[in-house]
Amino acid sequence: MVGARHGLPDIDLTRFAEQVAGVRDILAACRLPVLVDADDGYGDVKNVTHTIRSYEAMGVSAVFIEDQVSPKRCGHMAGKHVVPAEVMEHKIKAAVAARASADLFVIARTDAREPEGLDSALRRAERYVRAGADGIYVEAPKSEQELEQIGKALGNVPQMTNMFEGDEETPWLTPSELHELGFSMILYPTTILFRAVRAIERALDDLLHGKRTPQNEGVDMRAFEEIVGLEHWADIEKRFGADQES
Repeated sequence: MVGARHGLPDIDLTRFAEQVAGVRDILAACRLPVLVDADDGYGDVKNVTHTIRSYEAMGVSAVFIEDQVSPKRCGHMAGKHVVPAEVMEHKIKAAVAARASADLFVIARTDAREPEGLDSALRRAERYVRAGADGIYVEAPKSEQELEQIGKALGNVPQMTNMFEGDEETPWLTPSELHELGFSMILYPTTILFRAVRAIERALDDLLHGKRTPQNEGVDMRAFEEIVGLEHWADIEKRFGADQES
């Protein structure tokens, strides 16, 4: 969302106010359950409490917070640092206490794999579960063997991972392969964004050279109207007489 909405790198240049505006738009346009990356909770336990309460009130279904030192950065970038585990434990406890309903799923993410190694990341994950996290997300494993080790490490605790296109460190596995390793939640944070960026570049290059969109590289007007629900709004106009208004 930072890249798509603001054209910025994921290095903590946007915070809660910018992110919550984007989440509100997504919730308005989507009927599916929404999972939100809440970064480091945007501060200490007070900020975590405010973040959780705000997102839950908006209708968010799940949230994850991470243990990076602020300013944080994308989990697949080098140079990350993590807070002491006890600091993150306090944030998890605050998050769990802040929610009005246990239906809000709180996930703890650890970015300790790079700065401290996998064993430390798994120890942190165990501590975060004991602190009350509903699920765990060990960021940026470097091999299929590491994915397998992570998937088996926490028993029946729901675990998340991501398939980050554009980064060769974490191997690409299919959803069924990841489920077999123990992961019940899979993120694809760059797949749609990177394809959209390339499509925009191609479209602008075609416009620069006076070319029309090549066949099958875009939708037609009828398909676009279906995607954005024009028929639904036309029906509202018909039902409530908007066509008769001056």
